[in-house]
Amino acid sequence: MKIDWAALGSVFGVSLVATVALVGLFTLGIVGLSKQEQAATQGGSATLARTGAYACFALCAAAVAFGIYLIVV
Repeated sequence: MKIDWAALGSVFGVSLVATVALVGLFTLGIVGLSKQEQAATQGGSATLARTGAYACFALCAAAVAFGIYLIVV
């Protein structure tokens, strides 16, 4: 049995980058929602924070759907 270490390292690198990116994107969504609640308690408008948070969550869902697509097809 021979292991292609370059391919294994490539898969590890891409997986690491994708994981960090998805966690960061989800975190930005949570921060956006918390800013929305903070602005609502102060009497301000929070449509930009809410829209940004929903966009982050939508991108996370799209990345997960693309990953499932790659596994199935």
